[in-house]
Amino acid sequence: MHKWKTSFRLHKRFILSLILLAVFGWSLFAVKWDADEVYHAGGIPTLGQIFKGLFQPDLSPEVLSKGLEAAWITLAYAVAGMSLAIIYAFIVGVLASGTLTSSRAARLANKVFFRGILGFTRSIHELVWAWLFVAAIGFSPFAAIFALAIPYGGILGRIFADMLNDVPKEPIKALWAAGASKLEVLFYGYLPLVRADMISYTMYRFECSIRSSAIMSFVGLGGLGYQIQLSLADLKYDQVWTYVFYLIALVVLVDIWSNFVRKGLTDRKRRRGFSTGWRASLLAALLIAGSWIYIYFIDHADISDLFSDQNAEYAGKFFGGLIGLNENNPAFFDAESWASALKLTYETLEMSVMAIGFSTIAACLTVIPAARNIASGNLTISKKWYNWPLYGLVRLVYIFSRSVPELVWAMMIIFILKPGILPGALALALHNFGILGKLWAEVIEDMDPRPIRNLAASGASKIETLFYGILPIVMPRFLTYVLYRWEVIMRTTIVVGFVGAGGLGMDFKLAMSYFQYTQITLLLLCYMILVVIADFASESTRKTVK
Repeated sequence: MHKWKTSFRLHKRFILSLILLAVFGWSLFAVKWDADEVYHAGGIPTLGQIFKGLFQPDLSPEVLSKGLEAAWITLAYAVAGMSLAIIYAFIVGVLASGTLTSSRAARLANKVFFRGILGFTRSIHELVWAWLFVAAIGFSPFAAIFALAIPYGGILGRIFADMLNDVPKEPIKALWAAGASKLEVLFYGYLPLVRADMISYTMYRFECSIRSSAIMSFVGLGGLGYQIQLSLADLKYDQVWTYVFYLIALVVLVDIWSNFVRKGLTDRKRRRGFSTGWRASLLAALLIAGSWIYIYFIDHADISDLFSDQNAEYAGKFFGGLIGLNENNPAFFDAESWASALKLTYETLEMSVMAIGFSTIAACLTVIPAARNIASGNLTISKKWYNWPLYGLVRLVYIFSRSVPELVWAMMIIFILKPGILPGALALALHNFGILGKLWAEVIEDMDPRPIRNLAASGASKIETLFYGILPIVMPRFLTYVLYRWEVIMRTTIVVGFVGAGGLGMDFKLAMSYFQYTQITLLLLCYMILVVIADFASESTRKTVK
């Protein structure tokens, strides 16, 4: 019976893989692969100039100084946004978990209501929130900070709620039986069991918020993204790469700090673990304090200005326009507008499938040399002189790929390829390929090496070891990560469209530029429909993988 179940699961995964390949093939038909239809006339020379700038960045004192200032603004906005996101995520996440309710009906109502809030706030991309806040309150740093805090709070809150729900019930029941109050149960029962996981995941999202903070700059709020945009507009690719390297350095530093914190969390029993955690906490407090001091005293942002009569008038006009006040024929009630928007929605779906397909293929071709246990020979009992150099090269490419935001990739690719869904798909694929490859490599590194060693010791070739040893074990996790990244890509498709990469994003930017508020609402509705479809399809497919 067990053998039959195992065979059935493998059969389902094989069928699922074929279906995913077929869907990717379907998406490729959305592009006319004629060279005249794909490339700009000067696309190839432009590509050469971009590569020249990559290897010869502008290192003049003026550009380096400007990059350092822009990097600090990017970091300050990210830290401030995440500090608000953590507060929002903790409060709403606890309420969404139902841990503070006693009756089953109240717990269900809490979960439905507060999970709905978290779902709505995380479904809209942070750059879309930034556009909305800029339109409502102007070019205030708080537009970027709130635009980061709301979606990241939604993402963190959802994860926090799931973590609290997965806590073993025995210690909690013991606290209830001892007469503990709801808050005591939360702080002495739930939180000690999930604190390490919460901090670890928050650090991961903080790394993501650095990239998002840079993207915020594209709506005119300063920072690295703003400098990249100006340099691209002036065709100064050497300056573009200088600012991109600043962004990569920020992401790498945060990644190192994140590993430092996680190591401290898993090493608490040792004295060094306490010291590590203390130093990490001190650094976090200094960053938060420094960011808010900069925002209030140097950037001269005052939250009370947001509640001025003028801003209230602008916000009322903007949000009133979104729901169609004083408009005879709102776009979201017009059949032709819906038909046009749904066509763009279909294109956006094709773009997302194409993007995850390209990134999956690239990850497949590079993931084996990117695994540390394969480079060292511990997994396959095969040590070659080129293993470690190849490992370092691929890992460096992964860091470079995922550190550059999708929008930055799109802005460079659009100089080479004509507007459409292909440049958008390539930009999304370039960013997610690095993330997917890193996640896959870590899956291989976490494998039990004994079955693979036995296979290699019995005389199996490298290809046989790969297809009969490694892949059957890691394939479920691989597919899970592909589906997870597809969900993320679906939320990000609207962003690459802002620079002419097709789909809903391009029309959304035009609607914002021409103050077509009800059209904005219609496009947001279509965007949310796509996100819901992605969530449902991904969740259903993940169950099949299991």
